[in-house]
Amino acid sequence: MSTLGTEIADRAAAESPLWRASLRAEPAWEPVFSPLAEERFGLALETIYEGYLLHYGVSRLFAAADRDEALLLGDALYAQGLVDLAGLGEVEPVAALAELIASCAHRRGEGADGDGEAWAETAASLGGRRDAAARERALATHARLLG
Repeated sequence: MSTLGTEIADRAAAESPLWRASLRAEPAWEPVFSPLAEERFGLALETIYEGYLLHYGVSRLFAAADRDEALLLGDALYAQGLVDLAGLGEVEPVAALAELIASCAHRRGEGADGDGEAWAETAASLGGRRDAAARERALATHARLLG
């Protein structure tokens, strides 16, 4: 597992015995949108994305016991990722990811498509590169994880 995946899992496990117990025995970690962003945003972006997967898809790191636990852990990861972003001392990335979380939740609630594109655009806006191949890989992986 990559450093990002290990750090997300280790931090969650240290925060709560419940999160430690929900870690997958064999994680299926792979970075999804962090390759599109500037490296310093990677941990926050993937932490928030892992929270999103717990809410709407298949987590790469956790196997929550039930839906309520998945939602609670997802919320905790959203918060941790936003705290990480705030720690970088810039307001714009925090606002961008908070808006992404809200707009994607709205899309999911409405049954609308397009959340992968929103994730890719937001990641690339974080000082990233506009690499078409990396974007396509991210979107394909996102589609697989969200089912």
